Amino acid sequence: MDFIKFLFDFIMHIDVHLVELIQKFGFGTYGIMFLIVFIETGIVIFPFLPGDSLLFASGALAAIHGLSLPLVIVVYFLAAVLGDSLNFEIGKRVGTTIRPNSFLGKFISQENMAKAQGFFERHGGKTILIARFMPMIRTFVPFVAGASRMNYRYFLMYNVIGGALWTLVCVLGGYFFGNLPFVRDNFSVVILAIIFVSILPAITGFIKSKFKK
Repeated sequence: MDFIKFLFDFIMHIDVHLVELIQKFGFGTYGIMFLIVFIETGIVIFPFLPGDSLLFASGALAAIHGLSLPLVIVVYFLAAVLGDSLNFEIGKRVGTTIRPNSFLGKFISQENMAKAQGFFERHGGKTILIARFMPMIRTFVPFVAGASRMNYRYFLMYNVIGGALWTLVCVLGGYFFGNLPFVRDNFSVVILAIIFVSILPAITGFIKSKFKK
């Protein structure tokens, strides 16, 4: 419970926590930022770590010279691409052998796996690109792609394009809009809105599936 409370507080006040990290670790903050995104995208049992909101907040801090904008973009781009590549490799090696009562099975939601699999089957390679903007789903899609034995070069192409688009949209969005008076004064509400917009495609897909049934 304490971890969940801390995680929720970190996400909702991510700008404050980033400032604290910069004050405490200085240049080392970039390493922490890299690890958060790398783990969120690269290890399938950590889909709950902040992604979009972290990038947006980092962009906002770059606008007030707390962080270097080019370095932020490079760090997150590398973390996103390398993370998805690791996730793909994990899925390729163990994706088809996971059982519900195994160690990984206890952490990996079979429901989320099924959603990612269905999304993957409907949209093919484009899924890797689209899923970048969908929390939870983006962690499972490269895992499913690896388990499905997707050609890695084909996967890598969408991985690089999706990682670049995701990084640029989220970071530059924070850079240009994060310090507007309304956004700055209602940062928690804006973060909630970002999370909502990010999961909206998944919600829409769920509603459509219910109506079809």
